[in-house]
Amino acid sequence: MAVIEILLPKMGESVAEATITKFVVNAGEQTEADEPLVEIATDKVDSEVPAPEDGTLVEWLVQEGDVIAVGQIIAKFEIDGDSDAASSSSSAAAAPTPAPAPVAAPVPAPAAPAPEVVEALQAPLSASGPLDNMPARIGANGRFYSPLVRSIAQSEGVTPTELDGITGSGSEGRVTKKDILAFVDGRGSAPAASATSKPPTQAPTSTASPAPTVSVSGRDEIVEMDRMRKLIADHMVRSKQTSPHVTSFVEADMTKIVDWRKRNKAAFEQAHGTKLTFTPLIAEAIVKAIRDFPGVNASVDGDRIIIKKQINLGMATALPSGNLIVPVIHNADQLSLVGLATRVNDLADRARTGKLKPDDTAGGTYTMSNVGTFGNVMGTPIINQPQVGILALGAIRKKPAVIETPEGDMIGIRHMMFLSHSYDHRVVDGMLGGSFVKRVATYLEEFDLNRAIV
Repeated sequence: MAVIEILLPKMGESVAEATITKFVVNAGEQTEADEPLVEIATDKVDSEVPAPEDGTLVEWLVQEGDVIAVGQIIAKFEIDGDSDAASSSSSAAAAPTPAPAPVAAPVPAPAAPAPEVVEALQAPLSASGPLDNMPARIGANGRFYSPLVRSIAQSEGVTPTELDGITGSGSEGRVTKKDILAFVDGRGSAPAASATSKPPTQAPTSTASPAPTVSVSGRDEIVEMDRMRKLIADHMVRSKQTSPHVTSFVEADMTKIVDWRKRNKAAFEQAHGTKLTFTPLIAEAIVKAIRDFPGVNASVDGDRIIIKKQINLGMATALPSGNLIVPVIHNADQLSLVGLATRVNDLADRARTGKLKPDDTAGGTYTMSNVGTFGNVMGTPIINQPQVGILALGAIRKKPAVIETPEGDMIGIRHMMFLSHSYDHRVVDGMLGGSFVKRVATYLEEFDLNRAIV
């Protein structure tokens, strides 16, 4: 048997350190390859460090709460049997699988969901649907599942309901690789219902958020902020203290885009293998307007304004846990509509399933926030520091509107949407901030109805 060193793996170019949040495996305990050893947290996402081989965790060299640099030794691990992996470099191992933890996301608190505007940022959860509709690491009943167990369950067609019914033999009732494989092997000879009816041997521990504490009087509920919410709270307060916020509003006629999308969404998906939502169409207009007004694609360094040459568009996304995260469409100005649609759908899906990497949320230069997802018609979003602007997209609604024609004005039913642009008044004045959001609306209203889907 060989003893190797477990290192804190690299988690993206923008991440240099992580906090040890929870030991999943204690010293002296055996585990299997790819099962999580420890949970870690960065300022962008939460992750796990998996076991490189079947073996025993010999010793932890760090403590929970320690801040550790990438590449630092965190534990010693004994591999079962002979292995060529017996070197300290072996544990740089598998890159950790991110869990759904938000960086600060500058969007208003979610209200009740509505089906309008950006369908790519919505995915209703189902306890009996496919496993990829579940939040990463957490089952329908709040139970923890490792990336390996989720992967096996998905490949074998095990539903979340079935998975939640499997008796776990791991620590705190966790389902191990052995448990899920045994369930799959036994499914052919026993009804699935009998397997799913078994309760866990121990009450599972949820990593989503701490349990609420009820006050002594019984009238109020006191809920301790989890780490995600603390990050959001700190970021929002800091943004308000840093930037004097001003918001300009414009109402855009989305009728052409609504009609064009309705006619072409089926053909678009068939041709390109990805759904056509409103998000990439609006993102395209935002990128065009940023090219016209580069002053909104900036940051502030003391008394200097840094105009960003790259257009990295953040898209605020609500997670199933209720928290928020802002994945970034890097070099959005270099992508076609097909490229934007593919990237938007990929980021939204990985955000919901906790598969974002730290670099997926880094480097944003401007942000859009879809408050219309929650049925809101407009909002006053908080700037995502160190950026200087953020655009909120309201719900698209049918409204009576005045239509100007060569024969005179008339009243018609139009699809209208409010755009709310919050900007940093230290460097963006009303002329720039207002002109920018008006230009976005103009690009949306002048959409070409004869545009090809390629």
